[in-house]
Amino acid sequence: MKSKMILASGSPRRIEMMQKHGIFPQIMKPEVDETLPKDINACQSVMYLALKKALHVEEKCREGIILAADTLVYKDETIGKPKDYEDAVRILKSLRDQKHSVLTGVAIVEVNTTNRRVFYESTEVIFKKYSDQDIINYIESGEAWDKAGAYAIQGSFSRYIDAFIGDYDNVVGFPWKRILKELDILGFGEL
Repeated sequence: MKSKMILASGSPRRIEMMQKHGIFPQIMKPEVDETLPKDINACQSVMYLALKKALHVEEKCREGIILAADTLVYKDETIGKPKDYEDAVRILKSLRDQKHSVLTGVAIVEVNTTNRRVFYESTEVIFKKYSDQDIINYIESGEAWDKAGAYAIQGSFSRYIDAFIGDYDNVVGFPWKRILKELDILGFGEL
């Protein structure tokens, strides 16, 4: 029996990834306070926010399977989406010629049941050395906005990525292979 899939996200990248795999979910963008509890680490924070988003959407649903995710970049500190132009410059300078982690927390919740999974995936990304002018050009392209770490691995910034260790899709913001594995564990292998 097929269940209705609900994506608790407005991310074009997540929507596109699901559609690429033949799943056309109902989109319900959660509006949640992303303030984190004190003393939780980066792995816990992405799982916390993913679950918070899923539970917010579950309150408005009668049935279905909710997928929610939260992605951040971590290098010495948690790096989210840039707040403004100067923040984007600061972020990209701090990541230049360095290795960082991309963490995505995912929550899968079957509405009105206790059937749920919360997990995270981590991928290491190594950037090449690039110039201040490269940073300016990239930010002015408009691609840096609304992305953790101020870059998109699938976009024009890919030329500055030396290597990655782990799941490419996780860096995009949706670790698809792991999601399918977790859906299968929950009994939803036939989507």
